[in-house]
Amino acid sequence: MTRQRRVILEEIRKLDCHPTADEVYEAVRKRLPRISMSTIYRDLEALCDWGKIQVLEVGCSKKHFDADTKDHYHVRCARCGRVENLPVQPFSYLERAFRDLCDYEVIGHRLELLGLCPACQKAKEYREAAEGIIDIDEVSGEEV
Repeated sequence: MTRQRRVILEEIRKLDCHPTADEVYEAVRKRLPRISMSTIYRDLEALCDWGKIQVLEVGCSKKHFDADTKDHYHVRCARCGRVENLPVQPFSYLERAFRDLCDYEVIGHRLELLGLCPACQKAKEYREAAEGIIDIDEVSGEEV
């Protein structure tokens, strides 16, 4: 575990989201200004191989990284791509149920919900208000 990898791991653990490699790079550069993007990619891959983090290849074009390596579910914003953990335990009965429905040996599953994050919901409300679709109270920001 090099100093660079330790810093990368610490920064991923500090973030309240599941960052992309670009976001990890921006966070790590504050502590290691001379680190290169290729080092970030290489070290993220090594940390994944060692089981320190996991890569999330969710339904968007960029990989996201997660310091929580236990089985858990995610929700992804369909607009901005933000990925967060869902506060629910994995449903083990799903694997048992699907074993009976297919010829596969089911060894695990992943679940990702899609939606709009709070920031994108708010942006959508203000955009709709600007277009006259809904009315938003300028003081409270609530729909009227």
